[in-house]
Amino acid sequence: CATPLGKCSIGNHPLILHKQYHSEDLVIAGISSQIYMMSEKVTFRRNPSNELVDDFIYFLARWIYLASMELLSTKGRFIPNYKCDLKDNVVAILAGPNSYIAQFMPNILNIYKIPQLIYGSAAEMDDNIQATFFHQLFPNEDLQIMGIIQLLFHFQWKWIGLIVQNPEYGTSFIQNRLDIFFKKGICFDFVEEMPKESVTNDIEVQVSGYVMMYKVIMRSTANVVIIYCENEDMPVFRMFPYISEYEDLPIKRKDKIWIMSAQMEFTSLPFQKYRGLDFIHGALSLAISSKEILGFKNFIQVRKPTSEEEDSLTRLFWEHAFDCSFPNAMLDEDSGNECTGEEALETLPESVFETTITGQSYSVYNAVYAVAHALQAMFSFKPEHRKRGNAWELRTLNQQSWQFHWYLRTVSFNNSAGETVSFGERGEKATGFDIINWVTFPNQSFDRIKVGNIAPVAPPNKLLTLSAEEILWPTMFNQEQPISACNSHCLSGSSRIKIEGKPFCCYDCFQCPEGKISNKTDADDCFPCSEDRYPNKAHNLCIPKRITFLSYEEPLGISLTTTAFFFSFISAGVLGIFIKERDTPIVRANNRNLTYILLIALLLSFLCSLLFIGQPNQIKCPLRQTAFGIIFSVAVSCILGKTTIVVLAFMATRPGSKMKKWVGKRLANTIVLSCSLIQLLICMVWLAIYSPFPDSDMHSVVEEIVLQCNEGSTMMFYIVLGFMGLLTAVSFTVAFLARNLPDSFNEAKFITFSMLVFCSVWISFVPTYLSTKGKYMVAVEIFSILASAAGLLSCIFFPKCYIIILRPDLNRKEQLIKKQT
Repeated sequence: CATPLGKCSIGNHPLILHKQYHSEDLVIAGISSQIYMMSEKVTFRRNPSNELVDDFIYFLARWIYLASMELLSTKGRFIPNYKCDLKDNVVAILAGPNSYIAQFMPNILNIYKIPQLIYGSAAEMDDNIQATFFHQLFPNEDLQIMGIIQLLFHFQWKWIGLIVQNPEYGTSFIQNRLDIFFKKGICFDFVEEMPKESVTNDIEVQVSGYVMMYKVIMRSTANVVIIYCENEDMPVFRMFPYISEYEDLPIKRKDKIWIMSAQMEFTSLPFQKYRGLDFIHGALSLAISSKEILGFKNFIQVRKPTSEEEDSLTRLFWEHAFDCSFPNAMLDEDSGNECTGEEALETLPESVFETTITGQSYSVYNAVYAVAHALQAMFSFKPEHRKRGNAWELRTLNQQSWQFHWYLRTVSFNNSAGETVSFGERGEKATGFDIINWVTFPNQSFDRIKVGNIAPVAPPNKLLTLSAEEILWPTMFNQEQPISACNSHCLSGSSRIKIEGKPFCCYDCFQCPEGKISNKTDADDCFPCSEDRYPNKAHNLCIPKRITFLSYEEPLGISLTTTAFFFSFISAGVLGIFIKERDTPIVRANNRNLTYILLIALLLSFLCSLLFIGQPNQIKCPLRQTAFGIIFSVAVSCILGKTTIVVLAFMATRPGSKMKKWVGKRLANTIVLSCSLIQLLICMVWLAIYSPFPDSDMHSVVEEIVLQCNEGSTMMFYIVLGFMGLLTAVSFTVAFLARNLPDSFNEAKFITFSMLVFCSVWISFVPTYLSTKGKYMVAVEIFSILASAAGLLSCIFFPKCYIIILRPDLNRKEQLIKKQT
């Protein structure tokens, strides 16, 4: 469009536009808010093959170049670079809505430094010089991409289909934008390019391309399809529900959630006038943010076609909309249904004529007024220009038109809707997008419901504002938010595992292993709980571990405590009996003092087991293992002393034996004292270098935090047990060798049995202790202490108690002497 200087005005006065040529895409500025795709010179054909693509691109570029050069020629004459009048000078070009127009047009117009205002999507410029003369009223392309991605994320749609414009007509979306989706975790079931245009008349080949694309879409498991195309493709998608009327397709039609880019305004072909609009019901589309212009509806309702040549576009629209024709003076034949010019626009379906202003029409409106304001600023800069008349202004405009670019780039004004219009440093108008939800009705009408917007200036993760509850979804989804995923979601308690050979959005679900959880849907991996928590059975929640220790209140603790006190009383009773009967032969035999020490040691060993019960603390932990080791060492050393004295006594009775000097209390006391001191020294070293301390075991039992005593130095613990084991082994060996001595004189046989029980208990203790966990480890050690001490008490002293209490007649000196045969 060219704007003649003498017919431009601002404020509330309308601008009069003169159409200089018939391009492939024409803006009906005063008749409708729609952009109608009329083709007077080119008939677009689609061909899935590549044979005629180069011919079509050449054909398309040829007409764009031709139209651009016509603007540089004298009106009515095609003489490039030559103008014989001062009027109809081109100061700016308003182009759109298709991106391929901006691909070829600058090659001609940039030479003359003519600003170009693009109200639709524009191809990216190859260099900054080429982009210098571009003024983009369409928002930034990256903003639209990020807005669509955030829309997908809002509804958790990560498995989608994509249909894009053929890259022959502009910058390839697949090459430059597709990886953004992948980086954000979105993958595609299919990516289809629109079939390539060609100049062929083979309709069958043309239709087959769309049928193949329709099959791909309907077979897809993705419920969401992004259509990133332009106006001219909208009629094609409107035909999708009716393809089965022309093709025998066994594919069942399924509703999809269509997401359409802002460059796709609603258009239709004449034969689609009475076709249903079910295709776009529930669809979501982006639209350039716009406001209602006062008086716009009233203005277009009173528009009528005229016979003026400049208004041929209105006449062309009128003929297509009302299916009639105006009389043609150059043709004599009857044209059929004749247009009167008095037809009412209100009778047209909304699918043909929409009275609300759309995003692209709003951009056209702002572009025209931007040129007018820039022109006014340019000629207002020097007041004397206005005094010399219009002719001088026209001559000046021809001479200084290259300066107009600066005024256009810096223009800033408020339009009649109250919005500020200005361009940034790169010639882009700072505006955002509206999110539109399409709602259709059986009478060919529809509503565009604004349900959100994409802000031009906002943090990257807060671009989108959406009222999802206001969205009406396609009928098939029963007004529930659709799901679009390659497979079912992995619920909490499981993680995703990639399926080999499929996109990363397709995965299997793997149950979390023991000790790990996942607390969200579609988790990439399971993670362990903190030390003080453990997973539940569903592996989706961490439960606090309960604190446990072997307490006096629980049944096991009560049983062990009762047993310890029972044997303690038994030991005390036996000790009392032996003290009471201390002068009897059976008590006096085999070192009475060692017997007392042994009974006291057994009494203390039963009581020391109580140190293992109850909550560990700073006193119990250092005491319990050292007390256990020292007390048992005293007990075993007493048994070793008693056994040694028995053996030496028999050896001393032989004639000429020199062992008499070793028989007596001194040797027995020495054995007990030395063995006990060695164990005491080991325990003191243990307490000095690495004393046991209270600790908590987080890992042995899954559901419990076990309060226990850390042994500190494990090596010292096993040294204590090892020394006690050495004493036991020596005592058992000596007792075993003395088992055949006369029964009535010594207790070697009973000591042998007691040592056998003692060794059996502690040998079985080691594997049992290592195989148990938590408080049961303590219980095993207590049981071993009680069992081994009870074994010593039973095997050594119960036979003697039997004689003292029940058979006092045997407790005489005569019964202790065996006569030699």
